[in-house]
Amino acid sequence: MFTDQRRTARRHGPSGRAHDDSPDTADAFAHLAGLGEGLERDLLCEEVVEAWLPLAHRIAARFRDKGESIEDLHQVAAMGLLKAVNNYDPQRGRFEPYALPTITGELRRHFRDHMWDVHVPRRVQDLRNKVRRARRDLAQQPGAGSEPSVAAIATHAHLTEDEVRDGLKAIDGFSALSLDAGLLSSGDEFSLADALGAPDAAYEIITDREAAKAGLEHLPERERAILYMRFFEDMTQSRIAEKFGISQMHVSRLIHTSCQRVREEVTHDWQNEDAQAAA
Repeated sequence: MFTDQRRTARRHGPSGRAHDDSPDTADAFAHLAGLGEGLERDLLCEEVVEAWLPLAHRIAARFRDKGESIEDLHQVAAMGLLKAVNNYDPQRGRFEPYALPTITGELRRHFRDHMWDVHVPRRVQDLRNKVRRARRDLAQQPGAGSEPSVAAIATHAHLTEDEVRDGLKAIDGFSALSLDAGLLSSGDEFSLADALGAPDAAYEIITDREAAKAGLEHLPERERAILYMRFFEDMTQSRIAEKFGISQMHVSRLIHTSCQRVREEVTHDWQNEDAQAAA
């Protein structure tokens, strides 16, 4: 007999329409409350969820314009419904007022956790929602003209102007703009990637020069001059040898020895910095 009641609850609501948004599942919930874990509870829970699925789908439809497919929204809403069925206590009132916020909350968590292309902190997401509602309310007021000002939004939403600016930025953070997106500047179109900078190899050169500066200062004047002529004036070893009246082989040894001394001093300084940082 109870099986027939469950089937009726699944198929008909108070109005007798198939898959009513508010089916009469009071008996099923009362029986669920007295069941422990097991197959009978799982089957009954499945039937109750199926009976209330139209409600879950109706709630999911409210989020269909936010970039997620309706099939995925139905699945998320069904998970929220299942959670509501499992946690519902019949002694605390009707099921529908309990299920509505549970399903809606599951859908909102889905968007918060999975649908943002740019990670935005929860606080900023809340600001985004407040700013969006305030803009909508102000736009619907009689005589509303162009986009409401930051000050007007702040007054309406009881926020500071800095909080409103954060919320406005977060509105654009829900989806990322492709690097191939076309932009216009003085009539010429170019992609966003064209406006981005690139790593500058000159920064590494500056770092190396600064690191080697102390070691170069500790070299004898002749060795410093030889390194300058070789690496900054691009002179050959033969010309440097003629200038100083020494052999090319001697110039080669001086360059090698000088570079080795500078390298060892830089390495020694880095090791000392690492040791101090570790201490």
